[in-house]
Amino acid sequence: MAKQFSLQETLSYVLDSSDGEDVADAESEDFDEASETEDHLEQDQDHNEAYEENSDEEDADEDTYLSKDRSISWTSSPPPRAKKSKPALHMTTGITIYASSHAKDIKSTFELFLIEEIQKIVLEMSNVEGRRVFADEWMDLDLADIQAYIGVVILAGVYCANNENMASLWHPDSGRAIFGAVMPLKTFRKMSRVIRFDNKQKRISSKDKLAAIQLVWNKWAERLPMMYSPGPNVTVDEFLVPFRGRCPFRQYMPSKPAKYGIKILAACDSKTSYAWQMQVYTGKSVSGNLKKDPGTRVVLDVTEGLRGHTIFCDHSFTSHALSQELLKRKLTMVGIIGKNKPELPPALLATKGRACFSSMFAFTERQSLVSYCPKKGETVLLLSTLHRDASVSSRDDKKPTIILDYNKSKGGVDNLDKMVATYTCKRKTARWPMALFFNMLDVSALNSYVLWCDSHPEWHSGKSFRRRLFLEELGKALVAPLMENRQHPARTPTSLCVLNKARRPLEVENEASTSHTEAIPRKRMRCFLCSREKDRKTTVMCRTCTNPICRSHAVYHAYCVQCTDS
Repeated sequence: MAKQFSLQETLSYVLDSSDGEDVADAESEDFDEASETEDHLEQDQDHNEAYEENSDEEDADEDTYLSKDRSISWTSSPPPRAKKSKPALHMTTGITIYASSHAKDIKSTFELFLIEEIQKIVLEMSNVEGRRVFADEWMDLDLADIQAYIGVVILAGVYCANNENMASLWHPDSGRAIFGAVMPLKTFRKMSRVIRFDNKQKRISSKDKLAAIQLVWNKWAERLPMMYSPGPNVTVDEFLVPFRGRCPFRQYMPSKPAKYGIKILAACDSKTSYAWQMQVYTGKSVSGNLKKDPGTRVVLDVTEGLRGHTIFCDHSFTSHALSQELLKRKLTMVGIIGKNKPELPPALLATKGRACFSSMFAFTERQSLVSYCPKKGETVLLLSTLHRDASVSSRDDKKPTIILDYNKSKGGVDNLDKMVATYTCKRKTARWPMALFFNMLDVSALNSYVLWCDSHPEWHSGKSFRRRLFLEELGKALVAPLMENRQHPARTPTSLCVLNKARRPLEVENEASTSHTEAIPRKRMRCFLCSREKDRKTTVMCRTCTNPICRSHAVYHAYCVQCTDS
């Protein structure tokens, strides 16, 4: 068969002026090069065909989703080398060594947060305001007065009387005897009037909206992470301190029960609801720093110092950018993500044709996304950097594991808000710094309760009202110093009995003193206040006059009516 030349070979043959041997050599060389090129093309074609076959097989099992902004590519199957293990904690959970060594009793545990330095600031600023308002009539307070004031409002919260009128709390018949034994109602009202946290006259004019309580808040907030190390799961969320007065950063949140108030951003331990970090939201940043989303910045601020934990948050904070920032800090994240986020693929947002209890998954190298349909026409989306598979539970609703884990740990901050509201010491006030101060007392009491139960697990174990007992003992411990040193006696008999009992030294109560021995006779005697016709015998004797008294004439089981009236 004759050899066929290509167009290029024919032109080179015609135009070439060399001899036949040279042309033949060139022809052979060109033929060799052409044959090599054909061999390479055949190999490349075989390789491409094999690659297309493999890619077709992978595409048959895996779908690719592009995000709304077309910047992220999601796949329907997890990465082949995905790790499913949880991150290792970089700290020992529970009460810290410092807190354990300083928490000697309930009062000292509470004062780990409300330290003496904070009390002195409140004392100094309150005396300045008292001298300004009452002039020469004002008598300077001391630390015992400040502690007694805090103890009174805590006890009012224990008795669920925080919204009750103060006059009824001090009422001689229907009120609580301990309030009148601590201080007169007039003194309590004066203290409520003058409590301050900074000197307004010396306040430097600045754009700091929190200036009225900034110093006290900062010193208090920096104590929170020093006393307790949270467990592996940490909840980041917001709650509202109810307040309807004038405040430059008051928020309206219709989803909250109070609707109006001061918004607090908090990071809490998911198991114990210990408030590990708290931040007051004062509005948009005036610095104009737009490098990070506000939600991302808040979560990074309140989780500073954590390593190896899992952060649970809601749609207000969850984003793809936040998950990447947390991964850089060795933190994983699980949270509900809003449907308006640009990083979501439209395929997971569609509800048409979705069956109830169905789930769709999408993955990147480090993130997992699930779209769950709880009922027809609705979907719930969660983003996770902790879960790396498409596991679904065997329950009837077929919820994914991501949602079940989120439901277990999402309520840390909500539970904190609920527990604080149960025995809150908050009282009606028109000053927002006082509303914040009352919330500081509530959170400090809850945190100290967590520390006390962690270090003393046997304390009232098995009782369902341990926290109420803790708050009651805390309130009585705070008012005890003022009651022991009170100069003027209480006016009502019941309050006087409480006051006299508090004044008696503890060792006298435990020892069998002479007067106490006389107060317990060996035989029954007739009540000296009852008539001879009644002939009421008793073994109880008044601790003051040592006369026998019956139940009708005994006040607080230890004093006769005559001694209390005098």
